[in-house]
Amino acid sequence: MAAGLIDGAALAAETLERIAATVHAAVEAGARPPCIATVLVGGDPASHTYVRMKVRRAERAGLATRRIDLPASTTTERLVTVIRSLSADPEVDGILLQHPVPAQVDERAAFEAIAVDKDVDGVTLSSYARMAEGAAGFSSATPGGILRLLDRYDVDVRGMEAVVVGQGPILGRPLSALLLARGATVTSCHLLTRDLRSHVERAELLVAAAGRAGLIPGEWVRPGAVVIDAGYSDGGKGDVDFEGASERARLITPVPGGVGPMTIATLLDQTVAAWRASTSIS
Repeated sequence: MAAGLIDGAALAAETLERIAATVHAAVEAGARPPCIATVLVGGDPASHTYVRMKVRRAERAGLATRRIDLPASTTTERLVTVIRSLSADPEVDGILLQHPVPAQVDERAAFEAIAVDKDVDGVTLSSYARMAEGAAGFSSATPGGILRLLDRYDVDVRGMEAVVVGQGPILGRPLSALLLARGATVTSCHLLTRDLRSHVERAELLVAAAGRAGLIPGEWVRPGAVVIDAGYSDGGKGDVDFEGASERARLITPVPGGVGPMTIATLLDQTVAAWRASTSIS
């Protein structure tokens, strides 16, 4: 029996429609719109594409945007100064530093310059600690989007054997923390994990986030498992063999159209939440 499809594009569209309605009503009543600032360092074409997409989606939903593009030669000190200025600006509600930054920049120092109440991408250590404790705050956008998808499809992770393949600071590690906080039993794997197959075969919930196309063959997937493929490689391929996994899984995300749309929707929804908190809009 074919797996049910987890439609991230549909949930993202609903989320953006709700955001647009909220912002429109507030602006009509005289409020300023929420504002997200994007910071991009260097000329990486993929990064420019992602930022353009995020800005376009934000503006369609009625948000104001502020885009800061810095040259590839930018120093850590210069980037930190720019981000601290945005953090201090009362007209800016959310800050997104596009990852990755050039090698000479201390990315962690740049992330830590983001005020925690404007960390709508959930990249600061303070946000990570809150995710690990299950406390209030902003989650990392992609992991937060994955949790929203699981909620929409009534996947209760409490007590589930969850395997996360990928330990990146933007996706794998924060997602593992979020799943632990929700009561899942989490195994965190990566490309150096010995006998990866044995871990994957145990997973009731499998999240693939290694960025290696076809890393996980369909026959490794446990029958009845929920498969979230958050990997993406050139050519639009995910980490999981979709066709093979679909014959065994209960639910599965497509690539594209699964996790990706929810990343932007979650980012903008958290920006609206930050705006509400700073302006006391109900």
